[in-house]
Amino acid sequence: MTSVVLEEIPDRVSLAVDISNCQGTCVGCHSPFLRLNIGEELTPAIIDALIADNFGVNCFLFLGEGNDLPALLALAAHIRRTHPKMEIALYSGREEVEPEVWDAFDYVKVGPYRPECGPLNERSTNQRLYYHREDITHRFWRKGIDPNT
Repeated sequence: MTSVVLEEIPDRVSLAVDISNCQGTCVGCHSPFLRLNIGEELTPAIIDALIADNFGVNCFLFLGEGNDLPALLALAAHIRRTHPKMEIALYSGREEVEPEVWDAFDYVKVGPYRPECGPLNERSTNQRLYYHREDITHRFWRKGIDPNT
């Protein structure tokens, strides 16, 4: 499933694409169906068509990683090479990601959803969103107040 979203990446119009084969088991997951191997395989040609059909998007957001890291990194590299003005984001439910993930994506969200901590827009969240390895999670909180300043 794809959709154009305005709130997942600050100040970006993102083309969000659900990635199946999620390895997470988050309690309260909003998309447990993505644990299954469902949907059409995402290819460079499909990515190009999605971007062409969604004028105005400036970020391609992978909602999940699937279970084939080399394929995911190849898709990110394709976007970087073919659509150099497009930023690339990844929502991962893992606590940590490999160094090559940090290098391939402009935005990386890490941390499994924990109901007791809340989502990104709650100060109590365990999840973090990074922009080029800088934590920008505070931008989701009321008035964007950075608790570190």
